[in-house]
Amino acid sequence: MPRLQHLKIACTLLALAPLSLAKGVLPGQIKNFVTFGDSYTDIAYPAADGGQAWPVYAAGYGNFTLYPFAKSGATCSNNLTYRPFPPVFGSQIPTYLEEKSNATINPNPEETIYTLWIGTNDLGVNALLTGSDAPDVSIVQVRECAVDWLKVMYASGARNFIMQNIIPLDLTILYSNYSYPNRYWDAQRNTTEWNVYMRELAKAGNEITLLMLQALAPTLPDAHIASFDSHGLFTDMYNHPQNYLNGTAPLNVTGCVNSCIFALNESTGDAGDCTVAEGTDRDSFLWYDELHPSEQSDRIVAREITAVMKGEENQWVTWLS
Repeated sequence: MPRLQHLKIACTLLALAPLSLAKGVLPGQIKNFVTFGDSYTDIAYPAADGGQAWPVYAAGYGNFTLYPFAKSGATCSNNLTYRPFPPVFGSQIPTYLEEKSNATINPNPEETIYTLWIGTNDLGVNALLTGSDAPDVSIVQVRECAVDWLKVMYASGARNFIMQNIIPLDLTILYSNYSYPNRYWDAQRNTTEWNVYMRELAKAGNEITLLMLQALAPTLPDAHIASFDSHGLFTDMYNHPQNYLNGTAPLNVTGCVNSCIFALNESTGDAGDCTVAEGTDRDSFLWYDELHPSEQSDRIVAREITAVMKGEENQWVTWLS
Protein backbone atom coordinates (compact mmCIF):
# COMPACT_ATOMS: atom_id res chain seq x y z
CA MET A 1 0.00 0.00 0.00
CA PRO A 2 1.45 3.41 -0.95
CA ARG A 3 2.73 5.52 1.93
CA LEU A 4 0.22 8.28 1.11
CA GLN A 5 -2.63 5.81 1.56
CA HIS A 6 -1.22 4.79 4.95
CA LEU A 7 -1.15 8.44 5.97
CA LYS A 8 -4.77 8.99 4.88
CA ILE A 9 -5.94 5.95 6.88
CA ALA A 10 -4.02 7.11 9.95
CA CYS A 11 -5.54 10.60 9.74
CA THR A 12 -9.03 9.13 9.32
CA LEU A 13 -8.63 6.90 12.38
CA LEU A 14 -7.35 9.84 14.41
CA ALA A 15 -10.34 11.94 13.40
CA LEU A 16 -12.71 9.15 14.42
CA ALA A 17 -11.04 8.57 17.79
CA PRO A 18 -13.21 9.34 20.84
CA LEU A 19 -12.82 12.82 22.27
CA SER A 20 -11.94 11.23 25.60
CA LEU A 21 -8.58 10.21 24.10
CA ALA A 22 -7.69 13.84 23.38
CA LYS A 23 -5.77 15.90 25.90
CA GLY A 24 -7.37 19.05 27.20
CA VAL A 25 -10.71 20.70 26.71
CA LEU A 26 -12.00 21.95 23.37
CA PRO A 27 -12.44 25.62 22.47
CA GLY A 28 -15.91 26.72 23.53
CA GLN A 29 -16.53 23.57 25.58
CA ILE A 30 -16.29 25.10 29.07
CA LYS A 31 -19.11 27.32 30.28
CA ASN A 32 -18.79 26.92 34.06
CA PHE A 33 -16.02 26.59 36.61
CA VAL A 34 -16.03 25.45 40.21
CA THR A 35 -13.28 26.68 42.53
CA PHE A 36 -11.78 25.18 45.68
CA GLY A 37 -8.89 26.45 47.77
CA ASP A 38 -7.87 29.14 50.25
CA SER A 39 -7.68 32.94 50.41
CA TYR A 40 -5.88 33.07 47.07
CA THR A 41 -9.19 31.93 45.49
CA ASP A 42 -11.88 32.96 48.03
CA ILE A 43 -14.05 35.60 46.31
CA ALA A 44 -15.63 36.65 49.63
CA TYR A 45 -12.29 37.73 51.11
CA PRO A 46 -11.28 41.03 49.50
CA ALA A 47 -8.59 41.55 52.13
CA ALA A 48 -6.56 38.86 50.34
CA ASP A 49 -5.60 41.16 47.48
CA GLY A 50 -7.37 44.42 48.24
CA GLY A 51 -9.85 43.98 45.41
CA GLN A 52 -11.53 41.27 43.36
CA ALA A 53 -10.23 37.70 43.45
CA TRP A 54 -8.99 36.06 40.27
CA PRO A 55 -12.08 33.80 39.77
CA VAL A 56 -14.31 36.89 39.48
CA TYR A 57 -12.04 38.29 36.78
CA ALA A 58 -11.89 34.93 35.00
CA ALA A 59 -15.68 34.64 35.00
CA GLY A 60 -15.84 38.03 33.32
CA TYR A 61 -12.99 37.44 30.88
CA GLY A 62 -14.41 34.14 29.65
CA ASN A 63 -18.14 34.68 30.21
CA PHE A 64 -18.19 31.67 32.52
CA THR A 65 -20.59 30.89 35.35
CA LEU A 66 -18.64 30.69 38.60
CA TYR A 67 -19.41 28.34 41.49
CA PRO A 68 -17.03 29.36 44.33
CA PHE A 69 -16.25 27.08 47.27
CA ALA A 70 -12.75 28.25 48.28
CA LYS A 71 -12.42 29.63 51.80
CA SER A 72 -9.81 31.90 53.33
CA GLY A 73 -7.41 30.22 55.74
CA ALA A 74 -8.11 26.75 54.38
CA THR A 75 -5.75 23.82 54.35
CA CYS A 76 -6.38 20.66 52.38
CA SER A 77 -7.36 18.76 55.52
CA ASN A 78 -7.46 19.81 59.16
CA ASN A 79 -6.56 16.24 60.04
CA LEU A 80 -3.14 16.90 58.52
CA THR A 81 -2.44 20.58 59.18
CA TYR A 82 -5.03 22.07 61.49
CA ARG A 83 -6.28 25.62 61.16
CA PRO A 84 -9.64 26.94 62.44
CA PHE A 85 -10.95 27.56 58.94
CA PRO A 86 -13.05 25.51 56.44
CA PRO A 87 -10.67 23.00 54.79
CA VAL A 88 -11.09 21.41 51.36
CA PHE A 89 -11.82 18.06 52.96
CA GLY A 90 -14.28 18.32 55.82
CA SER A 91 -15.98 21.48 54.59
CA GLN A 92 -15.60 22.64 50.99
CA ILE A 93 -16.15 19.26 49.30
CA PRO A 94 -19.11 18.34 51.56
CA THR A 95 -20.70 21.72 50.86
CA TYR A 96 -20.32 21.20 47.13
CA LEU A 97 -21.71 17.66 47.26
CA GLU A 98 -24.68 18.80 49.36
CA GLU A 99 -25.52 21.61 46.95
CA LYS A 100 -25.15 19.23 44.03
CA SER A 101 -27.38 16.67 45.74
CA ASN A 102 -30.18 19.11 46.48
CA ALA A 103 -29.87 20.67 43.00
CA THR A 104 -28.84 24.08 44.33
CA ILE A 105 -26.22 23.78 41.63
CA ASN A 106 -26.32 21.46 38.65
CA PRO A 107 -23.66 22.37 36.07
CA ASN A 108 -23.25 20.02 33.11
CA PRO A 109 -20.01 18.06 33.82
CA GLU A 110 -18.95 18.19 30.17
CA GLU A 111 -19.18 21.99 30.22
CA THR A 112 -17.62 22.51 33.64
CA ILE A 113 -14.04 22.67 34.85
CA TYR A 114 -12.99 22.21 38.48
CA THR A 115 -10.00 24.05 39.95
CA LEU A 116 -7.99 23.60 43.13
CA TRP A 117 -5.35 26.00 44.43
CA ILE A 118 -4.24 24.84 47.87
CA GLY A 119 -1.04 24.45 49.84
CA THR A 120 -0.06 27.91 51.08
CA ASN A 121 -1.48 27.30 54.55
CA ASP A 122 -0.37 23.66 54.66
CA LEU A 123 3.24 24.62 54.06
CA GLY A 124 3.40 27.82 56.06
CA VAL A 125 3.43 29.15 59.60
CA ASN A 126 1.61 27.05 62.21
CA ALA A 127 1.82 24.11 59.79
CA LEU A 128 4.73 22.30 58.12
CA LEU A 129 7.19 25.19 58.33
CA THR A 130 6.93 25.67 62.09
CA GLY A 131 5.56 22.25 63.06
CA SER A 132 1.97 21.12 62.75
CA ASP A 133 -0.24 19.55 65.41
CA ALA A 134 0.36 16.21 63.69
CA PRO A 135 4.16 15.88 63.81
CA ASP A 136 4.28 12.82 61.54
CA VAL A 137 2.69 14.72 58.65
CA SER A 138 5.00 15.64 55.78
CA ILE A 139 4.82 17.39 52.43
CA VAL A 140 3.95 14.00 50.90
CA GLN A 141 0.66 13.64 52.78
CA VAL A 142 -0.53 17.19 52.24
CA ARG A 143 0.07 16.96 48.48
CA GLU A 144 -1.48 13.50 48.33
CA CYS A 145 -4.52 15.14 49.94
CA ALA A 146 -4.71 17.63 47.05
CA VAL A 147 -4.66 14.79 44.53
CA ASP A 148 -7.34 13.00 46.55
CA TRP A 149 -9.57 16.04 45.93
CA LEU A 150 -9.44 15.23 42.24
CA LYS A 151 -10.35 11.58 42.88
CA VAL A 152 -13.37 12.56 44.98
CA MET A 153 -14.56 15.09 42.43
CA TYR A 154 -14.15 12.56 39.61
CA ALA A 155 -16.21 10.02 41.57
CA SER A 156 -18.95 12.67 41.92
CA GLY A 157 -19.12 13.07 38.15
CA ALA A 158 -16.59 15.81 37.41
CA ARG A 159 -14.38 15.25 34.37
CA ASN A 160 -12.41 18.43 33.66
CA PHE A 161 -9.78 19.63 36.13
CA ILE A 162 -7.13 22.28 36.66
CA MET A 163 -4.67 21.65 39.48
CA GLN A 164 -2.90 24.93 40.26
CA ASN A 165 0.44 24.24 41.89
CA ILE A 166 2.08 26.13 44.77
CA ILE A 167 3.55 29.55 44.06
CA PRO A 168 7.19 30.31 45.01
CA LEU A 169 6.28 31.16 48.59
CA ASP A 170 9.93 31.90 49.31
CA LEU A 171 9.49 35.04 47.17
CA THR A 172 6.66 36.38 49.33
CA ILE A 173 7.70 38.89 51.97
CA LEU A 174 6.62 36.62 54.83
CA TYR A 175 9.05 33.89 53.79
CA SER A 176 11.80 36.04 52.25
CA ASN A 177 15.28 36.31 53.71
CA TYR A 178 14.67 40.05 54.26
CA SER A 179 11.35 39.61 56.08
CA TYR A 180 10.30 41.66 59.10
CA PRO A 181 7.83 41.10 61.98
CA ASN A 182 4.42 41.39 60.34
CA ARG A 183 0.73 40.61 60.77
CA TYR A 184 1.32 36.91 60.00
CA TRP A 185 4.37 36.33 62.19
CA ASP A 186 6.04 38.73 64.59
CA ALA A 187 7.98 36.30 66.75
CA GLN A 188 11.69 35.59 66.53
CA ARG A 189 12.85 33.51 63.55
CA ASN A 190 15.78 32.87 61.25
CA THR A 191 14.63 34.47 58.00
CA THR A 192 17.34 32.79 55.91
CA GLU A 193 16.38 29.37 57.26
CA TRP A 194 12.69 30.02 56.58
CA ASN A 195 13.45 31.20 53.06
CA VAL A 196 15.50 28.14 52.16
CA TYR A 197 13.10 25.70 53.80
CA MET A 198 10.05 27.24 52.10
CA ARG A 199 11.77 27.14 48.72
CA GLU A 200 12.38 23.42 49.16
CA LEU A 201 8.86 22.72 50.45
CA ALA A 202 7.21 24.47 47.49
CA LYS A 203 9.42 22.91 44.84
CA ALA A 204 9.27 19.42 46.34
CA GLY A 205 5.53 19.68 46.87
CA ASN A 206 4.97 20.60 43.25
CA GLU A 207 7.13 17.78 41.92
CA ILE A 208 5.40 15.26 44.20
CA THR A 209 1.99 16.48 43.03
CA LEU A 210 2.93 16.27 39.36
CA LEU A 211 4.25 12.73 39.71
CA MET A 212 1.05 11.68 41.48
CA LEU A 213 -1.11 13.30 38.81
CA GLN A 214 0.88 11.68 36.01
CA ALA A 215 0.30 8.28 37.61
CA LEU A 216 -3.38 9.00 38.25
CA ALA A 217 -4.39 10.42 34.87
CA PRO A 218 -4.36 7.12 32.87
CA THR A 219 -6.62 5.49 35.48
CA LEU A 220 -9.50 7.96 35.08
CA PRO A 221 -11.41 7.36 31.81
CA ASP A 222 -12.74 10.49 30.08
CA ALA A 223 -10.94 12.80 32.51
CA HIS A 224 -9.07 15.87 31.29
CA ILE A 225 -6.47 16.95 33.85
CA ALA A 226 -4.37 20.10 33.59
CA SER A 227 -1.38 20.92 35.74
CA PHE A 228 -1.15 24.71 35.91
CA ASP A 229 2.30 26.02 36.80
CA SER A 230 1.52 28.85 39.22
CA HIS A 231 5.09 28.51 40.49
CA GLY A 232 6.51 29.22 37.06
CA LEU A 233 4.10 32.08 36.38
CA PHE A 234 4.87 33.89 39.64
CA THR A 235 8.58 33.31 39.22
CA ASP A 236 8.36 34.94 35.81
CA MET A 237 6.33 37.84 37.21
CA TYR A 238 9.00 38.29 39.89
CA ASN A 239 11.87 38.19 37.39
CA HIS A 240 10.17 40.17 34.61
CA PRO A 241 7.65 42.50 36.29
CA GLN A 242 7.62 44.83 33.29
CA ASN A 243 5.71 42.16 31.38
CA TYR A 244 2.92 41.96 33.96
CA LEU A 245 2.68 44.98 36.26
CA ASN A 246 1.31 48.26 34.92
CA GLY A 247 0.86 50.68 37.81
CA THR A 248 1.96 54.29 38.08
CA ALA A 249 4.58 53.73 40.80
CA PRO A 250 8.00 52.11 40.19
CA LEU A 251 7.55 48.37 39.69
CA ASN A 252 8.02 46.50 42.95
CA VAL A 253 8.34 42.75 43.60
CA THR A 254 9.98 42.89 47.05
CA GLY A 255 7.52 45.23 48.77
CA CYS A 256 3.74 45.17 48.91
CA VAL A 257 0.66 47.35 48.55
CA ASN A 258 -0.24 47.06 52.23
CA SER A 259 2.86 46.65 54.39
CA CYS A 260 2.58 46.56 58.19
CA ILE A 261 5.71 46.33 60.32
CA PHE A 262 5.35 45.24 63.94
CA ALA A 263 7.74 45.27 66.85
CA LEU A 264 9.11 41.88 67.79
CA ASN A 265 6.39 39.94 69.67
CA GLU A 266 3.97 42.87 69.42
CA SER A 267 0.29 41.92 69.45
CA THR A 268 -0.97 41.63 65.88
CA GLY A 269 -4.16 43.15 67.21
CA ASP A 270 -2.26 46.44 67.24
CA ALA A 271 -2.21 48.67 64.20
CA GLY A 272 1.45 48.24 63.34
CA ASP A 273 3.48 50.69 61.28
CA CYS A 274 1.68 50.48 57.95
CA THR A 275 2.41 51.88 54.49
CA VAL A 276 -0.38 51.58 51.94
CA ALA A 277 -0.18 52.31 48.21
CA GLU A 278 -3.25 53.97 46.75
CA GLY A 279 -4.99 54.21 43.39
CA THR A 280 -3.18 53.05 40.28
CA ASP A 281 0.10 52.79 42.21
CA ARG A 282 -1.25 49.50 43.55
CA ASP A 283 -0.88 47.83 40.17
CA SER A 284 2.90 48.27 40.34
CA PHE A 285 3.17 45.61 43.07
CA LEU A 286 3.44 41.84 42.76
CA TRP A 287 2.25 41.37 46.35
CA TYR A 288 -0.72 42.89 48.16
CA ASP A 289 0.59 42.17 51.66
CA GLU A 290 3.30 39.99 53.16
CA LEU A 291 1.64 36.78 51.94
CA HIS A 292 -0.96 37.46 49.24
CA PRO A 293 -0.63 38.34 45.55
CA SER A 294 -1.84 41.77 44.48
CA GLU A 295 -5.01 42.38 42.52
CA GLN A 296 -2.92 42.99 39.40
CA SER A 297 -1.25 39.60 39.92
CA ASP A 298 -4.72 38.10 40.28
CA ARG A 299 -5.72 39.65 36.95
CA ILE A 300 -2.76 37.88 35.36
CA VAL A 301 -3.75 34.56 36.96
CA ALA A 302 -7.30 35.07 35.71
CA ARG A 303 -6.08 35.83 32.19
CA GLU A 304 -3.95 32.69 32.02
CA ILE A 305 -6.54 30.38 33.60
CA THR A 306 -9.20 31.78 31.27
CA ALA A 307 -7.04 30.85 28.28
CA VAL A 308 -6.76 27.30 29.63
CA MET A 309 -10.51 27.02 30.13
CA LYS A 310 -11.08 28.29 26.60
CA GLY A 311 -8.93 25.48 25.25
CA GLU A 312 -6.22 27.83 24.03
CA GLU A 313 -2.49 27.13 23.97
CA ASN A 314 -0.84 28.35 27.17
CA GLN A 315 2.76 28.17 28.29
CA TRP A 316 1.86 27.59 31.93
CA VAL A 317 -0.32 24.51 31.50
CA THR A 318 0.44 20.86 30.84
CA TRP A 319 -2.50 18.65 29.97
CA LEU A 320 -1.94 15.18 31.40
CA SER A 321 -5.06 13.66 29.86
